[in-house]
Amino acid sequence: MASTHRRRVGAVRPSHLMFTTGVGSLVDLPNFSVIVRGLDDWSYDSVEYEPVTEPRLLAAVRGLKECRDVTQLRPAPWLDGLDQDPSGPASRIGVPVAPFPTWLRCTACDTLASLESHEFGFENARARRPQDARFFHRDCPRKKGGRPPLAVAARFVLACTQGHLDDFPYAKFVHRGGECATGAVHPKLRMDDRGGNLGANVQVRCVPCGERRNMRDVFGRFAAERLPGCRARHPHLATFEPGGCTSELKVLVVGASNQWFGKVLSALAVPRTGASELQTKVEHNWEALKSLPGPQMLPYARENVPALREFSRWSDHEIWAVIEQQRAASQDTQPADEYVDLRTPEWEVFSAGQLPEPTDDFTLRRNPDGVPGRLKDLYADVIQVERLREVRALVGFTRLDAPDPDDPDLVTLAPLARSKAGWVPASEVRGEGIFLRMPENLLRAWQQRVEESYALREHESAYARFRRNRYSDRISGPFDEMRLWPGTRYLALHTLSHLLIRTIALECGYSAASLAERIYAGTDDDPRAGILIYTAVPDAEGTLGGLVSLAEEEPLVRLTRRALADARHCSSDPLCAERLPHEPADFLHGAACHVCLFVSETTCERGNRFLDRRFVVPLGDEPELALFPDVP
Repeated sequence: MASTHRRRVGAVRPSHLMFTTGVGSLVDLPNFSVIVRGLDDWSYDSVEYEPVTEPRLLAAVRGLKECRDVTQLRPAPWLDGLDQDPSGPASRIGVPVAPFPTWLRCTACDTLASLESHEFGFENARARRPQDARFFHRDCPRKKGGRPPLAVAARFVLACTQGHLDDFPYAKFVHRGGECATGAVHPKLRMDDRGGNLGANVQVRCVPCGERRNMRDVFGRFAAERLPGCRARHPHLATFEPGGCTSELKVLVVGASNQWFGKVLSALAVPRTGASELQTKVEHNWEALKSLPGPQMLPYARENVPALREFSRWSDHEIWAVIEQQRAASQDTQPADEYVDLRTPEWEVFSAGQLPEPTDDFTLRRNPDGVPGRLKDLYADVIQVERLREVRALVGFTRLDAPDPDDPDLVTLAPLARSKAGWVPASEVRGEGIFLRMPENLLRAWQQRVEESYALREHESAYARFRRNRYSDRISGPFDEMRLWPGTRYLALHTLSHLLIRTIALECGYSAASLAERIYAGTDDDPRAGILIYTAVPDAEGTLGGLVSLAEEEPLVRLTRRALADARHCSSDPLCAERLPHEPADFLHGAACHVCLFVSETTCERGNRFLDRRFVVPLGDEPELALFPDVP
């Protein structure tokens, strides 16, 4: 590609590279669409960057078989100075993309051709307006005025569950697998696209021979029989996978939500229970410190290693003593292929009687008077999380079928690079939050009341059907339908979390989509009862205080009362209140809907599953199912 084309065509936030526009995804720009290239093409040659440090998350990434060679978490390449000089070096630094699909349609004459045909040109001359970058039809017969008409992406692509993506074969399609009767190698095609979401609105015509075919032929029940075999193409890597692919292809519209699902791991930067601030900093900066040969190198390292600028308050002797402790502990770590539990250290910190020392990454505060008196029956502990740091890492992606966060082996992850990458993209978010711990005796008594109830049996049966319908043909050997059931108490804790999020968003200054949740429900052998609600957007640098302030006595009492009172009614009742996942349904919610409980996908850790208002407040004629029979 010419150097003039190596400039911005758009911009996304770091969090978008984790959840919506990561490696291998299609990004719909104003005038065309692009695919984010693999890690082999990401360049850091002109960029000074510091790796994102979070040892627990790095260990979890290395625990995945696809990422055993990963030694580093990196932020996206970025260079300052774009505002001062839009055409300067900063404009050529960023995440690389390539046009995809490579078939375009002229908006004036409906000519359909690939980029290889050279029918279309590209312009991106205005450095301050990357949104004006566009493809155009060079010799359009319907050209009006001096500017050639816009060419847009032909809106169909092919994908399979193995993560492959390919252009739709329009020439083969219109000729039903054959060649043009005129013998043209690249016959001129036209696409009559009347818009809408139905393939029946789109007709492809070969101009030389007159053959035409409607896109309805590749939609519907027998569509797979009319599609070619998968070519095992990874356009983000510019490769075809060796050995081919036998998976069934599906036709997708460009921009379809199921063309890309990121597999993301996240962890809060919490200190080890009982660890000092110095121990925590050494652990977080271990990659930069572990190679120091001895204490005599510390004075030089303090001036030349950016990570050691955080250690100005401690002497060389103190730092080296902790480095030696960390080196000894590192020799007894888990094997790279062993699963790393990310939630247990977080729960231990939040539930500890003695809160850790405050740091720039993590600061907790507990009210000296404990839980407000009017809420003692509802909460066992309330903690204001004045500062927190969450680190996220993208380890792979899937197409058509979303990955299961609790069972990584059930869905095939597409690779992020052609070779074994030594790093994966990561981003960090700083914000604030509220941690609420429920009384264990309250949850145990509630579990005893509901464990034999008809409503809970229906939820468990629906989960078994969900597992059978989605996973039974992927698992060899015995199939345990309930192996990953989150547990009874998760239903109540998750529902309460959503009720509070929807109520808090009205007062804290953040939108509901800017909040996130972490539910600590544990297992039958290790029961937990915690809810963390926190800000989860890159705009929330540091803490603004709007969320933390709601953990004070008066706001928390008011919010809790309102959340539980609102949960008793939904404008979709009685349909919502009476809903249960009866056979053959396999959806995983009961009395819950978009009106009363559902939140955005980035907010909910379970995709709006495992929700039911009847397990939190009384609904209908079964008040004994409610965790809180009375509003405080």
